[in-house]
Amino acid sequence: MPTVSVMMPVYNAEPYLAEAVESILGQTFADFEFLIVNDGSTDRSAAILERYAARDQRVRVARLPHGGIVAARNHALSQARAEFCAVMDADDVALPQRLARQVDYLRAHPDIVCVGTAVHFIDPAGRFLRDAHPGMDHEAIEERALAGDCPLNHPSVMMRRAAVEAVGGYRAGFEPAEDHDLFLRLGEVGRLANLPEVLMKYRQHPRSASERHQRLQCERSAAAALEACRRRGIPPRDVAVSLWRPVGRRSRMQTYIGYGRRGFERGDYRMALHYGLQAIGQVPWHPGGWGLLARALLKRPPRASAEAKP
Repeated sequence: MPTVSVMMPVYNAEPYLAEAVESILGQTFADFEFLIVNDGSTDRSAAILERYAARDQRVRVARLPHGGIVAARNHALSQARAEFCAVMDADDVALPQRLARQVDYLRAHPDIVCVGTAVHFIDPAGRFLRDAHPGMDHEAIEERALAGDCPLNHPSVMMRRAAVEAVGGYRAGFEPAEDHDLFLRLGEVGRLANLPEVLMKYRQHPRSASERHQRLQCERSAAAALEACRRRGIPPRDVAVSLWRPVGRRSRMQTYIGYGRRGFERGDYRMALHYGLQAIGQVPWHPGGWGLLARALLKRPPRASAEAKP
């Protein structure tokens, strides 16, 4: 039996799918099965997955009619054979040491049933945006989870399969906050942890489920936290889940200006230029986007000198 079952649902993930699959196949820890559930994709995802399944016997692809991400995750869980289950999403990137670090941690800490990692947020082109979820112990994770804030980055987690099965897997009634609900239930049968090391790149893009269903996700997260308080017989926390992604043109403009400024500060003038244009596209009359665009153009090295470098 493999040590790890990597579980990945796929629905129309063609733009990022190959990079996600390659990041798992390139892990330094090789004793895993890769369970991929094609949830009725209508793009080229199926062809991409068939190519990898033919190339690597660890890849097992299941084709299902489109039934949603919870059904896909639970199908993968039902097929898992390993002691540990690692979550992976089809638009993210696992760093090479991810599985090795998490297996070592779970082996050394038998009381831990689920461990996540710190992550780098990246944009659709793979450019660094910011860090998220530093290392936290069980108590800090539980406090945040009961307040309605999902304290682990879902595609970064590795869980003990027995614990996930004991609490009933994912529940469709909490989609698209099925991960938050699961973490709360896992916290009732064991301890949770977050490694401080960045072992995942988490991609933010307009087509992601979290982006498209953010308000519903916040509502379901709050519901999961309140249900957990009732289940545990404790007073409900003050649950005030705030939107963590931009909504509306002005919010997106401000986000793009922030991304562009970070790129500019790192000397990535192409990124600053890109997000300056994105900000202008959202609110053309606001000076912030134009100012960022002007700084990016003025600081960008001349084409001739850039091409002359070895």
